[in-house]
Amino acid sequence: MFSLFGKFVAAEGKKEELQSVLLNAANSMQEVPTCLQYTIHINEEEPLAIYVFEVWESEVAHHDSLELDATKALIQQAMPLIAGMDRISKLQAVGGKGL
Repeated sequence: MFSLFGKFVAAEGKKEELQSVLLNAANSMQEVPTCLQYTIHINEEEPLAIYVFEVWESEVAHHDSLELDATKALIQQAMPLIAGMDRISKLQAVGGKGL
């Protein structure tokens, strides 16, 4: 399994809108069987930060998801709302609740 942990920093005044787009992305992943987990998180100590944790069957499955029309549309919606991004870590999931 392949995992990603990333952080998005919303443009000033755009956090709620970006959070909504990312939640829509999470909902669209319900239709992608190779996506095992796609969750959105916030941290009250970082008022503009939104974290995304993803688990995929493989790294190839993740890359393939980027070619989906729904994913491309959501990326287009999100880009103007993002002031910064940081890929915190690429991980190899080995198991646990939900996996």
